[in-house]
Order: sequence, then structure tokens, then C-alpha cells
Amino acid sequence: MADSKYWLTDEQIQHFIVNGYINIRTDLPTDFHEAIFQQTEAVFEKEGNPGNNLIPRIPDIQEIFDHPVVDGALTGLVGPNYYTHPHRHCHYNPPGSSGQRLHKDSWTRRRHPTRWVMAFYYPQDTPEVRGPTGVLPQSQCYNNQPDNGKEELPLAGEAGTITIVHYDLWHRAMPNRTDTNRYMMKFLFTRMEEPQQPSWNNAGAEWIPSDDRQQLMWKHLWTWHLGTGNGEHASDSGSLPERIDALRNDSESVCLNAAYALGAMGSSAIPALIKTLRDESEMVRRNASYALSVIGGPAVPPLIEATNDANEGVRAIAVEALGDMGSAAQEAIPTLIRATRDEAVEVRKVAAEGLGIVAQSSSTAVSALAQRLNDTDEWVRRNASLALARIGSPAEEALPALKAALKDENRYVRANVAHTLHQIGTPEARDILIHFLMKSRWCASTTRENGY
Repeated sequence: MADSKYWLTDEQIQHFIVNGYINIRTDLPTDFHEAIFQQTEAVFEKEGNPGNNLIPRIPDIQEIFDHPVVDGALTGLVGPNYYTHPHRHCHYNPPGSSGQRLHKDSWTRRRHPTRWVMAFYYPQDTPEVRGPTGVLPQSQCYNNQPDNGKEELPLAGEAGTITIVHYDLWHRAMPNRTDTNRYMMKFLFTRMEEPQQPSWNNAGAEWIPSDDRQQLMWKHLWTWHLGTGNGEHASDSGSLPERIDALRNDSESVCLNAAYALGAMGSSAIPALIKTLRDESEMVRRNASYALSVIGGPAVPPLIEATNDANEGVRAIAVEALGDMGSAAQEAIPTLIRATRDEAVEVRKVAAEGLGIVAQSSSTAVSALAQRLNDTDEWVRRNASLALARIGSPAEEALPALKAALKDENRYVRANVAHTLHQIGTPEARDILIHFLMKSRWCASTTRENGY
């Protein structure tokens, strides 16, 4: 657990919920960051981009993520016991570049609670002219490039600047109009435990309402971070038909506002929302699923029924909504287990992912997830291995399957399995893990010029 004196404040958490990013700084000296910059230059010149081997090639970077300021910020945003995902990348922005188009990364499904974040670290001074990352504040909940009127914000700053962003925030590399290189080290982190209580210095702050169209969404995410969960809905006298119709609006900001307004209506909105899950538009189905996730427990039985639909798209979005609810969907665990055997890959993917959220700290789903470690689809195996890591010590019965999965052809399945073994923590699990790590040991000193 991070030292609480380095935890975030209510104000910082609320800023992140709305804007999708926060900036933090450590007390590491300027010459520390300069040394990392020089090491990065040398690695790129001799070997090219080290990709996922960024830490073995430049071990000093680990000091940044071990720093209590960074650890405290990550604890506040993705909870204690967060997982440093094995994917990391050094983004190189060369002199004279024209930059990138705004985009989202593609590792996870587009849900709104903060279960994934990225950290951007800059080892050199990065003024706007040098091509920092540009982000669109308040864009993290949008599936399409947002229409919320927010302008691009350059994450410019001095050497050592660290920005933590919601995984789904729209972003890009801006043009580098200088004659010097720009590097940004991107790391990915995922939540392992659903919020039960604040993991920051919570002083009891209330959500401060404003005239922002997305206020219902921001407030719901605030209560989610606090651990108060789903099922508490404000009374709402709005028109149900009008709001259902608004889920199909050309403006996604209108759609999101309608989804969270429908969620605030509670049980009365469920029949119409379930019907909307059968809309021919995947985006309309997704908007309806956001509302059902907000409603929580009362929406679980009809969503369970929807998982039997003949249309694979309906089954997938129903399973996804159940998984997104977390503990409110405990009743649906047998349904999610059955969905891991669905003929449709997309359904199996979201079912495996959802079980890691809904069935945490229970062995109920372990056998089903262990079987999915042999799935023909890479993403099903990835999601199943991460789900087992989230379940942790109750996943001990999966040890034979986990041991076999350490030979999976996919690097992220292997890494997730290794983390699961660490989470299980028994002597047998540790022995399997250590044997695997010894075989895959990386020697940071070994280079083309220094082979032994």
C-alpha cells in the first residue's frame, strides 16, 4: 500500500474523473532525467526501439514508478495492488515530424469506470514546439472523436513530467518543430480490485455540480470511485421515450447524457433499455448498456435473459454490461461462466473479462477461466489470464492450467499468468513462477558488442 501522505486529494480525483488526466512530479533531480534521456538516445542508436524491454534496457526508469508520488497517484486512480501491465513503449517523435491523428489505443473495451490508466513520462524538456502528447480533455468516455467543444491540450513540461491519463482518453503525438529528438515512455496499469472505499486522501468532499452536460456521468463515476457502487438513483421526472430516442442522436454527448439520465431513472427505464439492446446499431446498444450498468442490481435478471438472445451482438453487450457492474452482478456469475463457452468469440472475450471483475476473491469462476486458457482466440486467453490474476489466491486450483499456459505463444498471456502465480502466492505457485522467470531471464548487460 502506498504511503498515504503521497495520496491524491479529492480535488485531484475529481479533476481526473472529468478531464481524464492529472499531472504529477517527483523530486528526482534534473540530472537523473538527463541520464535517462542519454541512455535512451544510445539504445535507439544501437538497437532501435526496445519496446516492452524498456526497463531491462534502461533500468533507471523503474525508479520513477517506484517513487511514492507515482505509486500514490496510481493507487488513488486504479486502487491498491494495481498491476503494471507488461506492455510499455517508448514513443519517439523525431525532428520535423508532422505528428499523429487523434486516436484511442486498442487494448480494452470502451467502458467508463477507471480500470485502466496510462502513464506518460518525458525524460527531456518538452515544450509544445517539441511535440508533446496532445490530449482532448473530457474525451475518455467517447467512442467517437468527441463533439464536446474541448480543444486539444499539449502535455508540455520540463524533464521529468509525468501525466497519468484514463486509458480511453483521445490523444496524439503533436508535431515536433525542433531539430532535437523527443521521447515519451508510455506505461499501462490496470485495476485488480473493484473500489470498496477511497484509496486517496478522501476528506468527504461532495461532487460539485455544474452546468456541464455530462454531470450525471461524472457524479456516477465519483460514487463508483468512492466504492458506493450501483443502485442509488436520483429521482428523475424526465420523459422516458424522449431519452430512449436520444440514445440514437448524432451527437455522442447527447447520447451519453441520455444514457446516464436513464440510469438515474432506475427500474422504470429497464424494459425500454432491454428492448434497445436489440437495436441494429452497435453504438445504440452500447449507449443502452451504459444506462443498465448504472442501474445495477435491478437490471441483472433481464440482462441475464438477454444473454440467451439469438443475436451475438445482443449477447455480447448484455454480458459486457453485467461484467461492468462489478459486485452488483453477483447473481450473474453462472451466466457469465456459461458465456465463456459461447460459440461467438466476442461473447467469450467479454465473459472472461467480466468474471475477473464480478467474481473477484471467489473460486467460483476459476475452473471456467482455466479452461479458457486453451481457447483458440488470443484475446479470450488474455482476458481469462488477467481475470485469474484479479481473482488472486482463490485461483490456486488452476495451477496445472497456469503452468501449461506459461508456454502460450502470446507474450501477454504468459505475463498475466506469471502475475497470477504471484497473486496466488503458495509455495507451489512460487516454484512454478521462479522456474519460468529463470528460463526467461533477461540480461541487461548483454548487447551486440558485449555478448558475454
